[in-house]
Amino acid sequence: MGRYFLWGKTMKKEITLLVIIILGGLGIGSAQDVVETLQKTESQEIEIPLRPIRGSGPFTGEERTFSVNGVPLSWHGKEERLLFIQEGLDHPLTKKYLASYTSPEGKNWLSTVFRRSEPYLTFIRREIEKRQLPLEFVFLPVIESAYSPRAVSRSGATGLWQFMKNSSIYFDMKTTSWIDERRDFWKATVGALEKLKENYGYFKDWPLALAAYNAGVGAIQRALARSGAKTYWELIEKKAISTETTHYVPKFLAVAEILSHPGRYGLEPWWPEVIEWERLPVGRMVDITFLAEKAGIEPQWLQIGNQELTHGVTPADKNYQLKVPRMHVEAVQSVLSQKDLVLLRYYYYTIRSGDTLSALSRHYGVSVDLIKNANPGIQERYLKLGSTIKIPALKQVGEYQRPAPTIDDSIQFNGRHLVKKGETLWSIALAYDVDPEILASVNGLELTSILREGLVLKTPIRN
Repeated sequence: MGRYFLWGKTMKKEITLLVIIILGGLGIGSAQDVVETLQKTESQEIEIPLRPIRGSGPFTGEERTFSVNGVPLSWHGKEERLLFIQEGLDHPLTKKYLASYTSPEGKNWLSTVFRRSEPYLTFIRREIEKRQLPLEFVFLPVIESAYSPRAVSRSGATGLWQFMKNSSIYFDMKTTSWIDERRDFWKATVGALEKLKENYGYFKDWPLALAAYNAGVGAIQRALARSGAKTYWELIEKKAISTETTHYVPKFLAVAEILSHPGRYGLEPWWPEVIEWERLPVGRMVDITFLAEKAGIEPQWLQIGNQELTHGVTPADKNYQLKVPRMHVEAVQSVLSQKDLVLLRYYYYTIRSGDTLSALSRHYGVSVDLIKNANPGIQERYLKLGSTIKIPALKQVGEYQRPAPTIDDSIQFNGRHLVKKGETLWSIALAYDVDPEILASVNGLELTSILREGLVLKTPIRN
């Protein structure tokens, strides 16, 4: 996404570690290949006290009882592991990633990306709680996208949760020239969690469900059938899955373990701001930066919350909903309710001879239909010379420069034309199959000159 806008508060040194983990321990990482970018460290054994595996099903009602701070009541005052998925924490690959991520470079990277989650943290955590899923899934975007909605993998997977186009359509995510809803943190989070829940419903095992999120349900089904393995860890032992999927769950478990216990692993505690989001219907095209200015709020709030917008402009789709921080909903709604208020910037362009809407659309990065919508009554085949049209400013571009017409020496202007009432340079040029600018130049006129009746113009001789 190029630049991140963070709203971090002053770090509080002395706070309950477990509270930090739930409200602040939402990890952020660079994408799938992050560990390869870290300095390789010596493999080392790390003592990790293990609790008995609690099983692989959803949380029970008792386990899901939270206090007002979002921390399970049973965890208050206890130095107790928070990870629900315990199986695999002592696996050699997990230990390898624990060592890599707790190296100086690894900790610096985790701390940096950790803070990127802040705008989305509260929303993701609550969506997880709604579905009674393992709370450590808040850390999954760390290894998927580094918590960047703009992340794109080599294979084209996009967004926080790295959806491919063909899979995103099943979760109501559109991809058009206006929006890519795989970058919509709201829709993508809902889709990812539903997918994880579906995977668990099929495999009844969270490591397998996670592996299927990475490789696809079909790939894991085939690997199990082909190898005779019963668990994800057996698939690793039998080398029945790809290298990427082999490393996927251990990498996730290591990141979740570290970010669930930052103090234990030498990361400085961090207390994120709680940011609540609401969705507002827009119903028309709106430049969100312009909207923010009118509402008197920082544009970053709308930009960070609506990364799916390709041009920073909402589509004409009446069903589109803009995500706004709750604290700014009233101000934004007040501006949107002014139906006659134009919330889109325009370029103003004066038509010259030889101009076409298709050429203008290419230069300004908008569709021909969009130009037509902004200029009711305009006819693509009969652009009026000298008239000014509006072109939505979806991106910054320089002035449109059409190559100046050149006079063909083979064309002789030996003919004469007597101007009749209502004729224009355009209509006369069309009749003689010559460029209007050339006709104007030969006759010492401006392109926008109004022709008086009876004027004699030099023209080519018609065959």
